[in-house]
Amino acid sequence: MPRKRKLLAQLSALQSNSSFPPFDALENPNATPGGDSSPKSSKYFAIEKKNSSQLEADFFNQPCVSLAKAFLGQILVRKLPDGRELWGRIVETEAYLGGEDEASHSKGGKQTQRNAAMFMKPGTLYVYQIYGIYFCVNVSSQGEGAAVLLRSLEPLQGLDAMRELRGTSRKGPTKVLKDWQLCNGPSKLCQAFGIDKAFDQRDLTQDAAIWMVPGHDPPGEEDVVTTTRIGIGNRGEWAQKPLRFYLRGNRFVSVIDKKTEREMAAVGQVPCS
Repeated sequence: MPRKRKLLAQLSALQSNSSFPPFDALENPNATPGGDSSPKSSKYFAIEKKNSSQLEADFFNQPCVSLAKAFLGQILVRKLPDGRELWGRIVETEAYLGGEDEASHSKGGKQTQRNAAMFMKPGTLYVYQIYGIYFCVNVSSQGEGAAVLLRSLEPLQGLDAMRELRGTSRKGPTKVLKDWQLCNGPSKLCQAFGIDKAFDQRDLTQDAAIWMVPGHDPPGEEDVVTTTRIGIGNRGEWAQKPLRFYLRGNRFVSVIDKKTEREMAAVGQVPCS
């Protein structure tokens, strides 16, 4: 017993003379010694990070429309090569069902080298290029050749880095982008998060550079607007299918459907705050 007490006394002395920071400083990495200990991001985002854990395979393994709605409110995370992390809340999606869906890249169940990711396990990224310049990112779901397009994000962390990445993709002198302009569209989203063809066929549950975590406050049915997809063109009845979903009242959404929102208000659905 005397030997045990001696060891405890030595340990106590070591801790009191240690130069290591106190535990509360370790829990708040944004604090500066002797300075302001307030967080460097919003209270909402601090809660998001504290409660976040990576979304796993079970989450992605659901039907396309269900997954497109479930994505709303979840967080996309991108870790840049320099270690900075970009966080964005998903606020707008579109479902592409494959098979009979005339607007889908996998219509008729045709699998090609380009769309192979759409036929891979749920949670696989499908990245394709439009106009030979811009990229769009989708996530595979249940269903042969089905995937969800990520249309818009609400930026949460790394906004300066997003502006840098958007700036390198724009030609000539440009104005500083406002927060709501950073990710309000599928190609803008990819520019801001540095997503290109190199991310095609990556697994969101395994990749070290891109993943998803759950949002803090999932939206209810009354918060979600269900409307037609954007830029479908002459796809017959499929151009009018209600397969786009977005958070009602969110200013980071790319295109607002005022008619549908008025109809929702008419039946007494309260808009989200």
